[in-house]
Amino acid sequence: MILACNHPNSFLDAVILATLFKRPIYSLARGDAFKKKWIAFILKSLNILPVYRESEGAEHLHRNYATFDTCQEIFRQKGIVLVFTEALCKHEWHLRPLKKGTARLALNAWRDGLPVKVLPVGINYNSFTSLGKVIHLKFGEAIQAKDIQAGVDENARMLNELTGKIKLQLQELVFEIDPLDTNTLQKTFSTKVPLFEKIFLFIPAMIGWLLHAPLYLPIKKYVRKAAEGDVHYDSIMVGALFLHTRSTCCWFLYLFIYLLGAGGGY
Repeated sequence: MILACNHPNSFLDAVILATLFKRPIYSLARGDAFKKKWIAFILKSLNILPVYRESEGAEHLHRNYATFDTCQEIFRQKGIVLVFTEALCKHEWHLRPLKKGTARLALNAWRDGLPVKVLPVGINYNSFTSLGKVIHLKFGEAIQAKDIQAGVDENARMLNELTGKIKLQLQELVFEIDPLDTNTLQKTFSTKVPLFEKIFLFIPAMIGWLLHAPLYLPIKKYVRKAAEGDVHYDSIMVGALFLHTRSTCCWFLYLFIYLLGAGGGY
């Protein structure tokens, strides 16, 4: 399967989608992120594959063949590849023009007789800076080779037709909201919490906030200074909190829970 998704919030988009599937998800990312060997090693270990664009240098385009071959092997193993069809990340509630890379990947698979499906996915955030988010994930209808009138030998026509079908679905899945229209944003993402729940959870929530503040506030200050205004800010913030927390008390907590479970026969 190919997940054809919009791309509003950097690598956090891929992380969220990866939590929803039992199978590993392989993501395609911009090739210039793989320049350093040690970074490339880390990214590939996280199932992230490079795609090189002409804007990053035409001399690198031939490397895409290796990525496409890897994707074909993933499809043979009935795996999932995530493609951000806009090919560029931007914080907004808007679907931008789609590139044909998603359709080209599907066409290559269909030519090899692989029954790959293309599933359009719309991911919508209430905020790109706050911690604690409301996220609307919307899935479309899977597109198969039989749904395309053009034949696999009609390269240009098939690419245009499939890209058009993906676009039609994503237009229904991705919210179109003016960032200055705060009323629509609030109404679209509002969640109603009963008053008794707010009262009941107020004290434990305050305790949790006070316990986490010494960890959260310094990291927030540092990341905001280093990456505020960058499309990667939200993802860096989440990643920094995750890594810092995992490297300290959470390991001890996990060990305690594990030993407790083992002792109880779980």
